[in-house]
Amino acid sequence: MSAEDKIQDSSAPLIEHLAELRTRLIRAVMAFVVGMVAMFTVAEPILEFISQPLAEVLRARGEDARLIFTAPQEKFFVLIRISIVMGFAVSFPVIAHQLWRFVAPGLYKSEQGAILPFLIASPVLFLIGASFAHYIVTPLAMNFFIGFSDAIPALANLIAGDGTFQNPDATPDTGIQTVFLGSIRESLDLALKFIFAFGLCFQLPVLLTLLGKAGLVTAAGLGAVRKWAVVGILTLAALVTPPDVVTQLILFTAVYGLYEISILLVRLVERSRIRRMRAEGILDEDEEL
Repeated sequence: MSAEDKIQDSSAPLIEHLAELRTRLIRAVMAFVVGMVAMFTVAEPILEFISQPLAEVLRARGEDARLIFTAPQEKFFVLIRISIVMGFAVSFPVIAHQLWRFVAPGLYKSEQGAILPFLIASPVLFLIGASFAHYIVTPLAMNFFIGFSDAIPALANLIAGDGTFQNPDATPDTGIQTVFLGSIRESLDLALKFIFAFGLCFQLPVLLTLLGKAGLVTAAGLGAVRKWAVVGILTLAALVTPPDVVTQLILFTAVYGLYEISILLVRLVERSRIRRMRAEGILDEDEEL
């Protein structure tokens, strides 16, 4: 066999891998496009659901639960953004499956069994974190921020015949009043930031357990840096939540609890590795890693 034939034979597997990658990417993109189009048809109910915490805060203040948009195309692009985010969410199982089908043939059976549970746990934990943000953190944050504005009666009672805003409770000595007229785009952006921030924070057990399986972190090491973890979590809570103590304590309690759970999971991973290595004769019965 000539040198040229050897080169061609060695390049064949690479071409096959590239063709396989192209097929998986096409299927993943098609799943995302189908999911995005499907979610655009229900984008209005999704927008209403995401805005529900804000609406409840406004109703509790005796105000109209309304959001405004100041550009003709603003609401359309908000619905597009919702369809993109939710389209990725509903198509993620298909995208993850295509990724898994491309990667799995190159892994050992033990490696496949180790990674697959994390592919399942990651979206579940993200959903838990997103729900935590939507039902607990977002209402507290909206109440905190809107609390700086003056409570006003329903918006319909403020609009005079000439289209100007009038407050029937205002007097010449009242001074300047600040009212909340929420932008649909900015309100959605804030709600989505909370959802993604908490969804990513809830990935902590998955990340640390994977690092523990790779031998990059240990339970003893995570326990030794616990005080620094507390400082980091407090800093994170101050950055991603409004500056009120209640919301920050809620995030700190949740993430620190996940950190402690991560230590327990890493310890279980280490014990499993020790049992396997002792069974294979790599470690003695009284020997540790």
